[in-house]
Parts: sequence; C-alpha cells; structure tokens
Amino acid sequence: MGDNMEKIRIIIVDDEKLIREGLKIIISSFGDIEVLELCQNGREAFEYCRDNKVDVVLMDIRMPECDGVLGTKLIKESSPNTKVLILTTFQDSEYIQQSLNNGASGYLLKNSSYGSLHEGIRSVHNGNAVIHSEVLPRLMVKDNEKESFDKEKIKHDTTLTDRELNIIEEIANGLSNKEISDKLFLTEGTIKNNITIILSKLNLRDRTQIAIYAFKNNIVK
Repeated sequence: MGDNMEKIRIIIVDDEKLIREGLKIIISSFGDIEVLELCQNGREAFEYCRDNKVDVVLMDIRMPECDGVLGTKLIKESSPNTKVLILTTFQDSEYIQQSLNNGASGYLLKNSSYGSLHEGIRSVHNGNAVIHSEVLPRLMVKDNEKESFDKEKIKHDTTLTDRELNIIEEIANGLSNKEISDKLFLTEGTIKNNITIILSKLNLRDRTQIAIYAFKNNIVK
C-alpha cells in the first residue's frame, strides 16, 4: 500500500457556503487530495473527525457557534493525528496564536495562491509547519519587547547546543530538513535526530512550536 497512491483526506470548515464550495472545487482539482466533507463550524468538524479518518482539516478561524480556535482544540484532543491548517486573514493574529497553541500545524492566508494551498496541505500532512513569514513576527510582538536573544542563558537553561540553536533558527525561517542539511553540511538523518532531541529538551510537540519558540526567545527576528 504505497503512500503515493493514497489521497490526502481533507475536510473544509467555513461558515460561508460560497467559500466552502469554492475551496472544494479548487482542492478537488489536485489529483492527490480528496475532499471528504464540508463543515460550517468547528463543532461539526470535530464530530466528523471523531467518526472518520481525516488527514488534514482546512479550518476558518471566525465562525459562529464554534470557531476555529476551539475547533482545533477539540479535534487535536480527540484525533491527535489529524492535522489542522488554519485559513485566515492578517487581522486575526490573536486567534492564530491561540490556534497554534491548541495544536494547529500552521496557517495560510485566505488570499494564498492555489499552489500555496496545495503545498500547504501536503506540507502539514507530511508533518511540517506551515507559517506565513510575514505574519509570524507580528504574532510575537508582545514577547519581543521582553529582552534580546541571550544565547548563553538559553544554552544554560535548556542544554541546547550551538548546532541545535542553528537548526531551531532555520526551522523558524521555514526551511525543510533537506534545506537545513544542505545549509549546515549535515545529513538529513542527523537533522531529524537533532529535531527529536530539541523537541525533547524543550518539551515541545512539533516544528510549529519550535518556530514559535524561536520567535518568542528572539532566536530569529
């Protein structure tokens, strides 16, 4: 059963019918993705994910009854293997932050190109973080006021090595394992092992949280 043959099963969650239907038409045109269901709010999405195997949820943030923030939390608690990709606008930075804290794998802006949408779904399905480089620094403004990056203090407090800090920085810059391995002249396997160690040392769940950690601690600006 080759993974290449299996389509990525997704559901689309948006309270506006036109957007749901439009996204379904666009996404159904990608040969490797299957749209299973359209939902109007986070609770419908949670119930569908609870009863069916869903790979990726494309989730709007602002919806009546149950918004994307709560929807993400419910889905990740009951279906931890289901990835949530938030569809949003620049204005929603507070909600984006809460969604990421609740376990979303990242977000795309609603005006993204079809190619970005396709790439984003594939990327979160493969376990990567999808973060719009222009938006993340805005999310972290409050934390950036605290203090500048103190490398020695972080190394002391977390036991992170220089190499691990370099890898954290590249993850936050949106690089894939292969790109990081090329840049740091290490094998991809070494990068994967290092990321496992980083997650363990920082008690984080995934690459998205590593990227957020990097911005919060001013490892990247």
